[in-house]
Amino acid sequence: MNEKEFQTKLAELMGEISTLPATERQKLQQLADETRQRHERLRQTVSSLQESLDYLRLSIKYLVFDLEATRRENGYLRRMLEEAHGAD
Repeated sequence: MNEKEFQTKLAELMGEISTLPATERQKLQQLADETRQRHERLRQTVSSLQESLDYLRLSIKYLVFDLEATRRENGYLRRMLEEAHGAD
């Protein structure tokens, strides 16, 4: 169920609840409101998690780039040392 379907179903439920007698309506409206709030918190949590994953992916890309650059520099310095050692 996507966000639009959820909101539609919740609105339908709230409409049905509004037709109930006042004694039953209050309790069900409270439950529906709590459901809406929980859904919003869940949506925010998922969004925050997605942002964290995006940041992690970017960080990993930078780390891999840095590792590759370090390996290249290491190879270059080894060759320089070998050449310097061979010239002696």
